[in-house]
Amino acid sequence: MSSEALYTLLVVAVGLERVAELVVSQRHAAWAFAHGGVESGRGHYPVMVLVHTGLLVGCVVEVQVADRAFVPVLGWSMLALVVLAQAVRWWCIAVLGRQWNTRVIVVPGMDLVRAGPYRFLPHPNYVAVAVEGVALPLVHDAWVTAVVFTVANAAVLATRIRVENRALQAAAP
Repeated sequence: MSSEALYTLLVVAVGLERVAELVVSQRHAAWAFAHGGVESGRGHYPVMVLVHTGLLVGCVVEVQVADRAFVPVLGWSMLALVVLAQAVRWWCIAVLGRQWNTRVIVVPGMDLVRAGPYRFLPHPNYVAVAVEGVALPLVHDAWVTAVVFTVANAAVLATRIRVENRALQAAAP
């Protein structure tokens, strides 16, 4: 099997991981709304979904269209970062439990989680997303996708973090 085919399988696997996140997110959203959860920042969510979908599509298209090579030292080190980013993301999901969501839904009166990776950073999941957004494309030298995603993601995260911080502050006990 060619390196391009293996890379496409990796990107598909990351896409399937995103689908699993959405399933978990929908369950958590239902729980949050049943417990008085309030959603904030609906306007940026479709843009965030578009940017993340663009990452996956861009990875595959750039490798195919621009005939990007697999550079072993770069590819293997970036694959390690992709795996690490996935581990951090699922650590965040596990630590936040029902409070984790792909949307900004906050149940008023709940304490902020300060365990796990949240002991070290206020938004560790977004660090994992940023790392993955650079590393996944660079597994197969799709550097244009890495740059475009990084810029677009920074713009989305600027809004997302501001919305999330306001929502958490308003709902604090």
